[in-house]
Amino acid sequence: MLAALLVMAGLAFALGAVLGYSALKFKVEGDPLVDRIDAILPQTQCGQCGYPGCKPYAQAIASGEADINQCPPGGEPGVKALADLLGVEPKPLNAEHGAPKPKSVAVIDENVCIGCTLCIQACPVDAILGSAKHMHTVIASECTGCELCVAPCPVDCISMQPIGEHVDNWKWRYPVFEIKQAA
Repeated sequence: MLAALLVMAGLAFALGAVLGYSALKFKVEGDPLVDRIDAILPQTQCGQCGYPGCKPYAQAIASGEADINQCPPGGEPGVKALADLLGVEPKPLNAEHGAPKPKSVAVIDENVCIGCTLCIQACPVDAILGSAKHMHTVIASECTGCELCVAPCPVDCISMQPIGEHVDNWKWRYPVFEIKQAA
């Protein structure tokens, strides 16, 4: 019994040492700037910026391939936050990529839905629940409002509803008035 315990402890120690060495030897360094930029982006994964998601757009910004004003869901506050992070001047939002809109969520008219699953395939965050030839519904807490599910729907049963302000998503826009220094 004691021999089996010692063998198991020895094996655990050896495997732990191998894993520890491997973690140090094969460590992959990530770019912390990309992570900080990605944290500022709204994570809608909508592709309006010209990149397939927020992480590739963050990588493009960090490498200098993309400008900071290509994200309509982030709007002017996002551009200002990116400019502050990167130490550059904020620019107006690039209208070529779309206009900023209020945050919204997809809503499926369940009486019209035919269960084609095209919306499920288009959703980048898996916020639509349903199966073939059955009614679908949107998990509102997971929906990012990217509108990618609207275009593929053959019966136009998906609409985007703006999210109203309530206790869970309300933000104080401080300061409400501009503070001027005395001359």
